[in-house]
Amino acid sequence: MEWEPDVPRWKQVYAVIEGRIEDGTYPPGSQLPGVLAIQSEFGIAQMTARRVLTELRAAGLAQMHPGVGTFVSEPPKPG
Repeated sequence: MEWEPDVPRWKQVYAVIEGRIEDGTYPPGSQLPGVLAIQSEFGIAQMTARRVLTELRAAGLAQMHPGVGTFVSEPPKPG
């Protein structure tokens, strides 16, 4: 991955995973890669990978199930 020098790496990785959620690579209800998988794929520190998952949860895109993993949130129901 080509890193943008003026953008924090967690934001760049977040954007990639957010794009995968939006394009259906990770559909609602599917498990997202864990910290170690994100760290390995993007060559980032564990704390950076953890931040990505934390920010996805904060944005409502993912939900953590302790002891199981982090999963893509179901889209909100209309109405």
